Amino acid sequence: MSEPMNKFEPTGGEAVVQYLDSDLRVIKPGAFVRCAVTGKPIPLDELKYWSVERQEAYASPEAVMARVTETARSS
Repeated sequence: MSEPMNKFEPTGGEAVVQYLDSDLRVIKPGAFVRCAVTGKPIPLDELKYWSVERQEAYASPEAVMARVTETARSS
């Protein structure tokens, strides 16, 4: 794989992201992040669900609920 043309161009690998209240900050460019529940890759341009508190991404509303339920049981 060739080097990206600039530092903002995704490299095609997994990105490192800081999840903010209504936005996110890409720390290491990439094409996707992984769902914290399912492990499924989520293209950055399709990412809709994340937790600021846990700093994790979710592939679907069902994955969010699974994490919330899991966390509630462990507290």
